[in-house]
Amino acid sequence: MMTWTELTHDWANGFARAKTRFPELDERDMPFLKLDRARFEAYLADRHNLTIEEAREEFADFLYVEGLNREYED
Repeated sequence: MMTWTELTHDWANGFARAKTRFPELDERDMPFLKLDRARFEAYLADRHNLTIEEAREEFADFLYVEGLNREYED
């Protein structure tokens, strides 16, 4: 599973992949959101009309799939 730290380490690539999964993300909001996972998940919930728990689950699923993709690419 990919971690939040790994995702934010290469934010340009990570954001592009997240935007594919979560199309309502707005790049202009990201500079401050990428610093705090809980804040990002709350933003994700708000932008995608999810509960905070749904947003956490969806984001955890995204990180899991990204981790699998990374293993496959290596």
